[in-house]
Amino acid sequence: MSTSIWDHPIETIEKALHIRKQIEALKANLAAMFGDGAQPHFKEAPVPAVKDGRRGKRSPATIAKMKAAQQARHAKKKGVVPSPVQAAKKKRTFSAASRAKMAAAQKARWAKKKIDADVTMPDKLVW
Repeated sequence: MSTSIWDHPIETIEKALHIRKQIEALKANLAAMFGDGAQPHFKEAPVPAVKDGRRGKRSPATIAKMKAAQQARHAKKKGVVPSPVQAAKKKRTFSAASRAKMAAAQKARWAKKKIDADVTMPDKLVW
């Protein structure tokens, strides 16, 4: 059973209309204070362009070199002797024999997985 607005007493309708007018007046006051909302009052900072054309991150070794160069420039300007910078650690590599063992082990894992897949999930079901 839905009730219409006209089913209410006239005093209630007048009170609702009065509240509605107050709401509209408050909205007008807010729009006068802060604008209509179409234009933001702040400007977003522009995204800085990548100066050197790189998209990725720099390696730790490159960052260390850049840091050392900047410190040297600063020390030269201020007349202070910079402290020596430790060289970046060299990456550890696997020997050829070790890589061959890992490759053989991986191939064995792939072969086992393929065999398990063929046994449990045959390509064609025969009825």
